[in-house]
Amino acid sequence: MLGRRQTTDSKQAGPYVWITYQEAYDAALRIGSAMRSQGVNPGDRCGIYGSNCPEWIIAMEACNSQAVTYVPLYDTLGANAVEFIVNHAEVAIAFVQENKLPAILSCLPACCSYLKTIVSFANVSSIQKKEAEELGVSLFSWKEFSELGSLDCELPQKQKTDICTIMYTSGTTGEPKGVILTNKAIMTEVLSIDQLIEITDKACSEEDTYFSFLPLAHVYDQIMETYFIKRGSSIGFWQGDVRYLLDDVQELKPTAFCAVPRVYDRIYTGIVNKIASGGLIRNKLFQYAYNYKLRNMENGFPQDKASPLLDKLVFDKVRQALGGKVRLMLSGAAPLPWHVEEFLRVSCCSNLSQGYGLTESCGGCFTSLANVMSMIGTVGVPITTIEARLESVPEMGYDALSGVPRGEICLRGNTLFSGYYKRQDLTDEVVIDGWFHTGDIGELQSDGSMKIIDRKKNIFKLSQGEYVAVENIENTYSRCPLIASIWVYGNSFESFLVAVVVPERKALEDWGIENGEATDFKSLCENPKARKYILNELNSTGQKHHLRGFELLKAVYLEPNPFDMERDLVTPTFKLKRPQLLKYYKDRIDELYSEGKGAKV
Repeated sequence: MLGRRQTTDSKQAGPYVWITYQEAYDAALRIGSAMRSQGVNPGDRCGIYGSNCPEWIIAMEACNSQAVTYVPLYDTLGANAVEFIVNHAEVAIAFVQENKLPAILSCLPACCSYLKTIVSFANVSSIQKKEAEELGVSLFSWKEFSELGSLDCELPQKQKTDICTIMYTSGTTGEPKGVILTNKAIMTEVLSIDQLIEITDKACSEEDTYFSFLPLAHVYDQIMETYFIKRGSSIGFWQGDVRYLLDDVQELKPTAFCAVPRVYDRIYTGIVNKIASGGLIRNKLFQYAYNYKLRNMENGFPQDKASPLLDKLVFDKVRQALGGKVRLMLSGAAPLPWHVEEFLRVSCCSNLSQGYGLTESCGGCFTSLANVMSMIGTVGVPITTIEARLESVPEMGYDALSGVPRGEICLRGNTLFSGYYKRQDLTDEVVIDGWFHTGDIGELQSDGSMKIIDRKKNIFKLSQGEYVAVENIENTYSRCPLIASIWVYGNSFESFLVAVVVPERKALEDWGIENGEATDFKSLCENPKARKYILNELNSTGQKHHLRGFELLKAVYLEPNPFDMERDLVTPTFKLKRPQLLKYYKDRIDELYSEGKGAKV
């Protein structure tokens, strides 16, 4: 059921070591029984804090066994958010990764009125035990706590309406919001995924292996892991270090792989660079094979029947990038660039579907269908448990009743959340007449699929009165191969846009070598010639994709460090936190506007 790599004597990661379904089941029963022995009762809240690992899943299933509501504590939001969630959800017990113990202990003085028991995923030191006990909190190692439980314990009755989990969303502004998800919502979502995969692909089984690296604190991965548990599949966990991610994949050789666009973009770039460095003849051969298979797929051939011979001769090498056995790839959390999706669908010898969902919809509520090539660039159709509609947004020029319907996506159905915990005011803002207003702008395609084109709130007006839908523009500029990420900003007192850009390191260093400039990355980012080069390439990309004049950039700042959570610039799913970005780069933005007033695009 659950596997992780053990570290060998030479400090290297060894092969995956597994525990069976029976062993995991018994462990969950013991932990659940131990929770009851500590006074944790059905309906109480239990925190789970740490990276993906077998203990995370066992703690979650222990909560499910005893009808305790589990509350993921964000592995990436730091102690302040953890403190807020523990107090807001009134968390009584928390299971914590060993290296997160210092963080939870540091915020304990502010939240020990609720939190009375902490259990480490592994070991605890005597100093840590003493620190917790001084605040009236019991601290156990995983083994100690497990020994408090029994396999001979009575399990309480569960109801569909019971709260399964309260999942706090990171949010791009303000405090995290606790999304209430019931047993009914979770199981309906899992069963709908089961149905969908069975109809459009092949049902997963004990022969399948899923690679777990997306945070279990988010609904996307949690629902997928629950689905694979339902199907009796194996789940192998990464080591928790992005540097070894592909090494873990090669060792595990999963059959199913779920990721976010940022990861797929990196995979795409790596493969394309490898092909380009293979020489002219290999490049031409790959291009011929690619075009031949693409044409057959567009003519209705399923991916695995579009060119079996070329799959063996050419594309099997691409497939090896993910271990060589992947047959199912899913993408979510943000839009997957059209060219990346097409490339992976054609060359990875597996089905790829892009989906759309929110924590409030219990994960995926739209999905594109395998082998339906017209759905590339879209998030597909609603899953069977969801109704969707578009609502006009006149101030942005979106009309749900026009020839090409555009508007805010609204959802209704059995997988929707039951409100924000203790925040009826916020619930009432987004749930109107039974319809959840997502804040995302969709465009309905002729084949019934949905394309996400904008975000309702990410709009501003330039001084000449032009409205700018910033996400749409950023998505266009992101197609420039020279950049890793971009934040576009427009001041309503100014008539043009500026941007902070994180360049692709290798692309900029290659430019430096070719142009006789200093080649260290930080110096290149400060080089005025490099900034001008990137600006021109971005605007060239914008013009190529029909951006309007006022949507082009007048000035850019090159940032050598990726936008990160440590500086509070992105959410855990890498969505830009615009107010925080503006605060952080305020001086740079002022300089860019001064510079832009003397520039011509």
